[in-house]
Amino acid sequence: MRTDDGYLFEMLILESFQAGLSWECVLNKRESFRRAYDDFDLEKVCRYGEEKISQLMNNKELIRNKLKINASIGNSRIFKEIVGECGSFYNYLKAFAGDEIIFETDRTTNALSDAISDDLKKRGMKFVGSTIVYSFLQAVGLIYSHDKDCFLFREKP
Repeated sequence: MRTDDGYLFEMLILESFQAGLSWECVLNKRESFRRAYDDFDLEKVCRYGEEKISQLMNNKELIRNKLKINASIGNSRIFKEIVGECGSFYNYLKAFAGDEIIFETDRTTNALSDAISDDLKKRGMKFVGSTIVYSFLQAVGLIYSHDKDCFLFREKP
């Protein structure tokens, strides 16, 4: 599991763009997002203004949804606040999840994703509903949910 803030920030932004779309659609555009979002440099994204928003909206290689683009910038500022408050975003997640990896399948939300989603929304983040947060937790390895017929499946240790 990767716990560095850069990776967690990238995954949170990408997951927020997934809302209403497939993860495959977002992953196919991942390199374009990296280029357009300055390699997900948190400090740079936090400083994006109207000119950068216009560039993102006109970039045909991205998902050009103004609500999601604006949310990604606002969410970056809240992400930075959380890092300042908790020392890292991983520490923030651990405050909810502890050190346990959850092994489960056939779910799209759970109590953990509900709690983190609720807290992120209270802090002002957008496009962080429980399903999006659940997908984020899967992507970063806090939820392990490979089906038995998947080559990555393994039992809880």
